[in-house]
Amino acid sequence: MTDNASAAPRIAPMSYDARGLPVYSCTLTPAHIRDPVLCLVPPAGILPVVFVPGIMGSNLKSAGQPREQSEPVWRLDAGLGGHPLTLFRFWSGESAGTRQRVLHPERVTVDNDGAVPSRAAGTVMEPPGEPARQRKQALNDRYRERGWGEVSESSYHSFLLWLEDTLNSSYLPHQWPAFQLNSKHLEMPDNGAPHPCLKPGLDVPLAALGQQLLRELPHLKTDDLSARAEYRMPVHAVGYNWLGDNEDAAKKLAARIEEIRHQYGRNCQQVILVTHSMGGLVARRCAQLPGMSDLIAGVIHGVMPAAGAPVAYRRCKVGMQQESAMAGAVIGTTGKEVTAVFAQAPGALQLLPTKNYAAGWLRVQDQNDAPAMAARPVADPYDEIYLRRDRWWAMLREEWLAPVNGTPLSWDDYAENIGMAKRFHERINGAYHPNTYVYYGADPNQPSFESICWKMRRGQGHPDNPLGVSPDAIVVSSMTMADVRDSGSSPQYVGGKRIEQEVRTKGDWYVQTKEISHWELHCAMQDGSGDGTVPVSSGKAPAMQAREGQVQAQIKATGFDHEGSYGVALTRHITLYALIKIAAKAKRPL
Repeated sequence: MTDNASAAPRIAPMSYDARGLPVYSCTLTPAHIRDPVLCLVPPAGILPVVFVPGIMGSNLKSAGQPREQSEPVWRLDAGLGGHPLTLFRFWSGESAGTRQRVLHPERVTVDNDGAVPSRAAGTVMEPPGEPARQRKQALNDRYRERGWGEVSESSYHSFLLWLEDTLNSSYLPHQWPAFQLNSKHLEMPDNGAPHPCLKPGLDVPLAALGQQLLRELPHLKTDDLSARAEYRMPVHAVGYNWLGDNEDAAKKLAARIEEIRHQYGRNCQQVILVTHSMGGLVARRCAQLPGMSDLIAGVIHGVMPAAGAPVAYRRCKVGMQQESAMAGAVIGTTGKEVTAVFAQAPGALQLLPTKNYAAGWLRVQDQNDAPAMAARPVADPYDEIYLRRDRWWAMLREEWLAPVNGTPLSWDDYAENIGMAKRFHERINGAYHPNTYVYYGADPNQPSFESICWKMRRGQGHPDNPLGVSPDAIVVSSMTMADVRDSGSSPQYVGGKRIEQEVRTKGDWYVQTKEISHWELHCAMQDGSGDGTVPVSSGKAPAMQAREGQVQAQIKATGFDHEGSYGVALTRHITLYALIKIAAKAKRPL
């Protein structure tokens, strides 16, 4: 080394190309400067992490037109306060007919033009030495190649950035801040290497899990961290058409996994799937497809409705207004608006409770809270509830299949979609990847619908004309759709009619609408704990339903709602724990 050379070693700036290969750049120096330029080589093995979002978590655009004519119809870019305000403005106030016409599974496709991050993270680096515009464009291109533009910025990007940074900012375990490594875990190698290595066989605490989980879960070992350090773990995302059949989504996920492996070449033998909500159902089916189980090192399911969720039924009956006014404006305020979309969307119907959900989740109670009918279903929710046409408490009003200005759906079309849901449920019944990790919400502060209960309450009588003798509870429970007055919200009404009467207040007269009825049928609010959407019974179902040895760990957690379940430190570190456990058993790089 010459006198003019720097005392510190020179490190060549590195970035990654589209195939994930390291690219180095170095400025030429005068001939008399002869000190070496070091290229720090990342691990050769590549184990991509593929994120699969939940229902409504993928961006969609209109299909069937040339690219330049396609328009976004479900774009989840973050606005003020991180909320998808553009989506809210787009759908707020839209009619059931418009929703049915636009949000049809055959008229939409995945949209990769959603927002992507503007900052570098992990293996997504700005190429050094380029002008600012080119650096920005390079980041944009890398994130789109990773599929991040396909999924909700407002729900997922913060988590994906955290994951990319955590997994790929350093490949030296002693530099990983999440782990409490100290001198007892480390030793300097005798081969002159500049970095310490991990002693084998020692427990490694992941403090962010909390003391209870640290006691309950099998400990991470220094061997697990050493094995995981053999890989780069670039984070990808795969959106899907959540209106369509999840069978199709699973096949497309399988194709994307093959593409990702091909992109990285022979040192990428497997991927890890991280799923949210309904994305877990897609991933479970994907792992069943020929050859796919071997290409997937493991699966992490977050807040998956493993046996379905009764709230899907409720939304088709009374909409989302009572759950969340803002979400209702987007998804559907009334049952009419939700039904117009869900009835034609096999993916949405596949969130309904399956045969494996606890029997008797649908009930009708009289004014004294006593049963007015036998709880349903007894055995088969498809025939007993979803396809029933002769009772008001059945899931779907046939006239709502043909909203004004929509594209009418026949009952046979709807029945075919229910059949798809049933077949999909049967295919994935009890099936999990053999290296599966699960977490679910069990928070009393996030009430969820374990069951649906219709409660009879005395209606308001007519001010001038008495209605006569009210039908008893058994008669009411046996009434047809035509016998119950239903506007797609709660309550519904038995007998009487809607009247308008003039009311004077502070000297002014105005017209007041009033419902006159024998009975009001109120759809009760949440009756269990969970994450606000998936009840505990469905969240914890994998460990009970999976074949022996498939679920390696199932974790009960609190402190989050369904959509934001990956937004808190606890669930992120549960995911990190599972990723390291899976990586430790993955196929070694070639």
